[in-house]
Amino acid sequence: EAKSKKLSGYLQTDKIITSVANSSLLGIMMIVNNHGILLPNTASEDELTKLKKKTDLNVEVLDVKHNALGNMMSVNDTGGIVSPSIPKEMLGKISDVLDIEVIQKKIAGFHQVGAVMTTSPTGGVVHPETDEEDIKIIKNVLGVNVEAATINGGTPFLSSGILANRKSMVVGTLTNGPEIMMLTRAFMN
Repeated sequence: EAKSKKLSGYLQTDKIITSVANSSLLGIMMIVNNHGILLPNTASEDELTKLKKKTDLNVEVLDVKHNALGNMMSVNDTGGIVSPSIPKEMLGKISDVLDIEVIQKKIAGFHQVGAVMTTSPTGGVVHPETDEEDIKIIKNVLGVNVEAATINGGTPFLSSGILANRKSMVVGTLTNGPEIMMLTRAFMN
């Protein structure tokens, strides 16, 4: 409760306290933007019902083999990058629930695109080994500035240490000055 209150204050947003698939690791289990929420097929009926009651967003279950949806895609309110490991026939549902354009793409050789990038309505960061051509494609789909960066003193798995929305960004305590400058350039311009 205390952490939730602190984070919602930093991000200037309301909070919903829930689990997904009986886990508190929400970021890797679900996908959220300002249009919808996608839950893994391991989410319980109670969790689905609770989220539908607590928000006016479109809340749906994505029935795919990979249940850590947050590791398999990264989205904002305009677009999304989806792992090639997600079946192509699911792209329509992802697009419809989240009301965005999506493409399938590996990032820096990783299928777990949600682990190696973070995006918000104001910007995004990707694994430092992402090539310039891929960064241009990602910028075009997401409609925001995208920069190569690290978090927490050199970690390229960016979603492990960033929470960002259009109002603010919260980073891990090991994030150093040069990283904060990269993140500020990516998210605040």
